[in-house]
Amino acid sequence: MKSVFALAAATLALAAPAIAEGDVEAGEKAFKKCKACHMIVSPEGETIVKGGKTGPNLYGVIGRVAGSEDFKYGTGLQDAAEAGFVWTTEELAVYSADAKAWLGDKGFTTKSKMAYKLKKGGEDVAAYLASVAPAPVVEAETEAEPAAEEAVSD
Repeated sequence: MKSVFALAAATLALAAPAIAEGDVEAGEKAFKKCKACHMIVSPEGETIVKGGKTGPNLYGVIGRVAGSEDFKYGTGLQDAAEAGFVWTTEELAVYSADAKAWLGDKGFTTKSKMAYKLKKGGEDVAAYLASVAPAPVVEAETEAEPAAEEAVSD
């Protein structure tokens, strides 16, 4: 009997990270609610999801500074941009559930143009958005490149 409980606990422990990270396929389906306002278009112009222009393009949003896309944001995300806040899948999921509450919790102005609240599935949508764009380049990597070039030329 103890082994059954141990097996159940181990299974739940292994499943927890997958649940916390979100389901890409479920996120793709849930994004249908988001595309009324948002599109996903690569910098090369490839349309991944044709959507509205009421909200910013969400290509590459995970790993990007909030409020940094070419879009006229509300003052809350302008504050986040000035602070250099970078989107993670976890933070985007919380933001999509209640943008104004998220902004207030982070100490930013609570003015947001995002009126829709994604009550469930935010983790899935964030996982989907992370899956359709390459991982962002980390600044530390780009700063290390000149040092490597100097070492080669010496």
